[in-house]
Amino acid sequence: MVAIRLRREGSKDRPYYRIVVTDSRARRDGPFIEQVGTYDPMQNSGINYRVDLSKVDSWLTKGAQPSETVASLIRKTRKALPAQVAAA
Repeated sequence: MVAIRLRREGSKDRPYYRIVVTDSRARRDGPFIEQVGTYDPMQNSGINYRVDLSKVDSWLTKGAQPSETVASLIRKTRKALPAQVAAA
């Protein structure tokens, strides 16, 4: 099964995550198929995530399953999208 999940990057006590599409059997920081976004929990101000919804939608139609955290970030991105379009 293909999963959309977080891949930990960064140094000790300074996590930074990439949102990747990977085989569900692969290790957390193992090989991945495609990067579809980022998440920086250490950034306090503003939006601390970026998700490419076109890539995510493509993988979801192919049967990829997002983790709970990634699903939450996708929902937040979809919710913020109309507000960004209206502001432009």
